Parts: sequence; structure tokens; C-alpha cells
Amino acid sequence: MTTSAVLVDYGVGNLLSAKRALEACNAQVEVTGDPARVAKADRVVLPGVGAFGDCVKELDSRGLTTAVQEFARTQRPLLGICVGMQVLMEYGEEFGRHPGLGLIAGGVLRIPEIDTAGQPLKLPHIGWTELKLPSSRNSWNGTIFAGLDADPSVYFVHSFAARPSNPSDILAQVDYGGHQVVAAVSCDAVSGTQFHPEKSGPVGLAILSKFLAL
Repeated sequence: MTTSAVLVDYGVGNLLSAKRALEACNAQVEVTGDPARVAKADRVVLPGVGAFGDCVKELDSRGLTTAVQEFARTQRPLLGICVGMQVLMEYGEEFGRHPGLGLIAGGVLRIPEIDTAGQPLKLPHIGWTELKLPSSRNSWNGTIFAGLDADPSVYFVHSFAARPSNPSDILAQVDYGGHQVVAAVSCDAVSGTQFHPEKSGPVGLAILSKFLAL
């Protein structure tokens, strides 16, 4: 069955790759920067690359901040990808402190530059890394990660990561230099992945398919 999704175009984000991945999951995808179209969507995907503050500025300038916030309040499915996930938080600290959309409590902070053994840690975190179930969850049942094999690997490129205030909002983590770095978040109908599902092969497509089935 074909489902529909609106992919938000605000001048920031890897739209073509995300669109192709969603279409590979049998979605009918509308790419738009029109707040009215976002408001009417069945489900919304918010991509993002670059700096947190720049993404928020572009959303604000196009009237999309309020549109996405109001969409989320309707409990329809919303997925943020990479910086699109980060801006779901209340604030980010990249190049200064900037307000986010406030859909998930907490902030976005730089990944530690020293590993837990006291050695320099390479940033950005780039490449394939295994997702881990956080201690706050018993399973991924009922989430967009439901049905995944244990410790699936996905593709990351980032130097900052979300730190939700509520541990229950952490959907997945990765071990990076001994630090438990948040890889995905989920709160009510709002989900976000720090990694790129559109670049994560069959695992990424399985996650997008679960989102489209919500």
C-alpha cells in the first residue's frame, strides 16, 4: 500500500537522497516549503545538514517553525533526520546557544573530544556504527526500530548530539570512545535519527518503512 509523506524543503538538507529512500519504501513523497502543505500532511519528514542555528534560522524565515510545531501537536508522525533531529530539541549549542523547536525536552551538545580512556577522540563521528538499546528501554517494540536485528549498523556524520532531559525519550545510543551518544529519540508521535537512514542500506529502509506504517 502506498502512503504519503511531506519532505520539508527549507533550503537545508539532503532532499534527493531522502526522497529516493522514501520512494523505495513505496511512499508518495511531496517536497515542499509551503507551511500550509506541511499542516495538511499525513506524516512529515524534516531533514537537515550543517549547523543547528542555520537550520533554525531557515525554518523561521520561511514560516516553517510554527508549521512543524503545530503539526507535531496533532500527534501525526514526524521524523527528523540528522540536524533535522537535533532541531526537535529545546536548544543547541553549536556556534552559540540557539533555540530549537522544543518538541523534545533537552539540548544538543558537542560530543566529548576525549574518550573515556583519556585519549583524543576524532570528531566528527563519521561512519558505520552499531545502534544499542538504551537502559531506559526494554525493547524497540512499538517504535520505528521494531523488528531490527540486534545491534544494527547505520551511517553517521556529526559532531553534536542530542541529550534528552527524559531518559525515556532516548530511542537508541552508540558507543563512541566509551561515551554513550544518543543516536535516536522518540516522544509520542515525534521521532528523530541522528544517523542518515537514507544512507544506511537495508536497515535504514526498514526504519523508514516502519515510520511510513505509523
